[in-house]
Amino acid sequence: QVIKVYSEDDTSRALEVPADITARDVCHLLILKNHYIDDHSWTLFEQLNHTGLGRAIEDHELVMEVQSNWVMEEETKLYFRKNYAKYEFFKNPLSFFPDHMISFPSETNAALSHSGILQMFLSSSTYPEIHGYLHAKEQGKKSWKKLYFFLRRSGLYFSTKGTSKEPRHLQFFCEFSNSDMYMSLTGKRISGAPTNYGFCFKPNKSGGTRDLKQLCADDEQSRTCWMTAIRLLKYGMRLYQNYMQPYQGRSGCSPLNITPMRSISENSLVAMDFSGHRSRIIENPTEALSVAVEEGLAWRRRGCLRLNTHGSPIAMSDTGMSIHRSQSWFHHKISREEAQRLILQHGLVDGVFLVRDSQSNPKTFVLSLSHGLKIKHFQIVPLEDDGKLFYTLDDGHTRFTDLIQLVEFYQLNKGVLPCKLKHYCARIAL
Repeated sequence: QVIKVYSEDDTSRALEVPADITARDVCHLLILKNHYIDDHSWTLFEQLNHTGLGRAIEDHELVMEVQSNWVMEEETKLYFRKNYAKYEFFKNPLSFFPDHMISFPSETNAALSHSGILQMFLSSSTYPEIHGYLHAKEQGKKSWKKLYFFLRRSGLYFSTKGTSKEPRHLQFFCEFSNSDMYMSLTGKRISGAPTNYGFCFKPNKSGGTRDLKQLCADDEQSRTCWMTAIRLLKYGMRLYQNYMQPYQGRSGCSPLNITPMRSISENSLVAMDFSGHRSRIIENPTEALSVAVEEGLAWRRRGCLRLNTHGSPIAMSDTGMSIHRSQSWFHHKISREEAQRLILQHGLVDGVFLVRDSQSNPKTFVLSLSHGLKIKHFQIVPLEDDGKLFYTLDDGHTRFTDLIQLVEFYQLNKGVLPCKLKHYCARIAL
């Protein structure tokens, strides 16, 4: 069988694969062919361009089975990209399931530990109830209706009378064994939804958009809770096996009690002082900042060379401040909406970021950052002092000679940001 996989920059690669290949196997194949580092966040993503929907294909799903459900008019593509949020709920479940949206069986102690919540979700006998308001699109109509929903092991229900959970007031909405869940990538634009936090269920072998069961939440935390709980309900222990697979064979890995490996970006960044006879790690953030600024100024005075995209040396005097354009985290002239879409696709994990040109002010830049299931935008302002140009995020209190130095500093220290920069959104090429 031959499949075609796209990257963020719309380059593509055709792969000849066996009929029983899984999504994880395809990712592993592309990692090897492109010499990428496998940090267990690579994902195969199914995108329906016509309807503006997309989903991360689960690692164990058979790719040929997924493709067999495609219909011609949907213009569906497979994308290879990172998704840092894929198994984040195994590491920090309490932030995925807010107290006001989750109810436990009466015999259960409400003060559950992290592992206790997950064990209940993965149990075959008990299952927590997720509940809350969602907007539902009425079948065959353009209108949306706000209803109170309940997620149970038997499926998704809504109440016909306020928030009542009496059986006579509950109406069945859908079950998940014969359908897939998709996230809306276009917000309100295509579906006319009342909010930007849409998701839907598409039956396998569907005839098209008329069979979609569309919903939208009031905020990202609510949508994330519903979608995570539905994934756990549908796949159960299989998800946990997918999550544990990269750690198999490592000593000290007990179920639901493992310490996740640090990301490549966290391991590779540390402030060092090489000025003495022996090198040392700089622990103090204030000292790291002053050393970084001093080195930056000395580097500028020496007219040190850096490499451009093609690996050729370029002098600072020739390029001005344009050396950041060769960096994977820089996305040039993309809109605020496009930046949010890219970060959302890479997963709303704290520290996912990119840097882009500001559309409102051509001379400034914007750092777009994910934190607390929200995407925040910080303006990077150029500042001139004594004939020299600097960049700052905090009105000149902390200054950097270029954007590369700025990003490297905030990867080590959060400073004025809500968290450190951890994972950048990159437009990879296949």
